Amino acid sequence: MDFQSQKLCSAKHNKRRLNQEQVRLLEKSFSANKKLEPELKLHLANQLGVPPRQVAIWYQNKRARWKTQSLELDYNTLQVKLENALSEKRRLEKDVKYLQEELRKAQWMMFAMNNQRDNHHHHQYHQHHHPPNFVSCNSTGSSEGGSSSFHENTVHDHEILQIDELYACLVGADRSTWS
Repeated sequence: MDFQSQKLCSAKHNKRRLNQEQVRLLEKSFSANKKLEPELKLHLANQLGVPPRQVAIWYQNKRARWKTQSLELDYNTLQVKLENALSEKRRLEKDVKYLQEELRKAQWMMFAMNNQRDNHHHHQYHQHHHPPNFVSCNSTGSSEGGSSSFHENTVHDHEILQIDELYACLVGADRSTWS
């Protein structure tokens, strides 16, 4: 064996493995101070009876493992937040589809009512200007949600169904299906 190999081999044999009590003390010190200051390094080395370099290497390795664990925890937390956000996104998309369908129904109802009003107005004009019959919505509440019914009302020529009344009619009928 040459001199360099003997020196390396000798250094490895001089470096002692830390016992459980030494590791416990280093862990306690690490939990209080993540960074090893030179004074602390010398104090721990003297207290443990090991070279200061061994304390420094232990701290370096421990800090690397701690950072990796911290990154894994951060990743897991972000993963849970992402899953929750995606779930919320799916729920909101479902709500949007439902509301788009309700809007389509409301638009169709308004279109049908306007056509009916125009047809009645045209028909009434030829029947001596009698007031038109007009379909309107009455909404009634119950413990299970609301129900809607349509009935004919006599209204004046320029009166139209208000959007908030139409909305109340639609919502009253389907409120129990909302999530």
